[in-house]
Amino acid sequence: MTFTGGGQYPGVKNGFLPMLCAGVVGGGMTAAVLLGTGAAGTRTSTVVQAPPLESAAGPAAGSRGLSAREIYRRGAAGVVLVRARSLQAGSSSLDAEQRAANVATGSAFVLDEEGHLLTNAHLVAGATDVRVAFDPATAVPAKVVGKDEGTDLAVLAVDPAKVRLHPLALGSSSSVQVGDPTVSIGNPYGRAATLTTGIIAAKEQRITAPSGFSISGVLQTDTPPSPGAAGGPLFDSTGRVIGVNSQISAGPEGGPGVGFAIPIDTAKAIIPRLEEHLVVSHAYLGVRAGDVADGLVAMASGDRKGVRVEEVDPDGPAGRAGIIGANAVDAGGGDVITAVDGHEVRSMADVEDVVRRHRPGDGLAVSLLRDGRPLTVQVQLTERPASVPLG
Repeated sequence: MTFTGGGQYPGVKNGFLPMLCAGVVGGGMTAAVLLGTGAAGTRTSTVVQAPPLESAAGPAAGSRGLSAREIYRRGAAGVVLVRARSLQAGSSSLDAEQRAANVATGSAFVLDEEGHLLTNAHLVAGATDVRVAFDPATAVPAKVVGKDEGTDLAVLAVDPAKVRLHPLALGSSSSVQVGDPTVSIGNPYGRAATLTTGIIAAKEQRITAPSGFSISGVLQTDTPPSPGAAGGPLFDSTGRVIGVNSQISAGPEGGPGVGFAIPIDTAKAIIPRLEEHLVVSHAYLGVRAGDVADGLVAMASGDRKGVRVEEVDPDGPAGRAGIIGANAVDAGGGDVITAVDGHEVRSMADVEDVVRRHRPGDGLAVSLLRDGRPLTVQVQLTERPASVPLG
């Protein structure tokens, strides 16, 4: 279950504890961990090497695909090892070695000749010292210039005069199709420039961000990068970056898991703001519902339509507009959202997609069924809180 907190990315111009992916709307409940430090190791997934890239699905339309070997040759120099030291004390059974030294390890990749790198926010959250290694002999300090826990993305900066930079070409995640081959390059367990191949297993997935809200449009791969490869690039068959590896999900009974990558289109929309030390704005509605199976409502016609509100943030926009959630006495009560801003909805995923396209301060109409009677309320969206307020 999750509160809706869509995202708005103006302009195109802790950190690393394992985290349960609670309430991945649109895809049910998925147990996932952030790929920060190798914290889960082989406890969470078994990496299965896919067939060579050229034997997988064909390249993107209109372009000639590259072999995994060629993508590695071109791209490995643009992927760096990140070591983030924090003051966080203590350890867990999953990451004792890394926690003992209070150091998270992961990956980042080069964006430009000015020294900007892209990585995961959870990797550098709470870090007091960040260093990146371009090769085993070259480790330089890096500054966190901007991060957004709502998308689990962060931009680092290094002195371009001290390193040799190899910017990676960014592609588009919107054109990616299920079955397309992928290549990941990262630094699992602190081992530099490791390659993994796979395919796009699903699109439009949702995972839980470090903030507790969901990230939409996520790419799912059949072969997850190893823990510790957080922040590394996910390439398409042309060698362009289409995602930023972020989380892995365990397979049943210790079987092969899957990986999740933040779409590069999401990253491209907010990178300029992160580089300029600006806050990324996310619109907020403030309602909570179950997964798709529980949230959908059966109408008299037999159609399953709308989503039942289970809980409302009383201080949020929906609460102030009078939207009602279910209660302990009547779990089947509560308003049923049938449309948002004129768009019919069948799941919380649909609700979030509409909210995400708006800015804080925008007004929108929410169509409801209350005790079987239609009702429309006007809601003014606000800035999303730093963390989920309830639940």
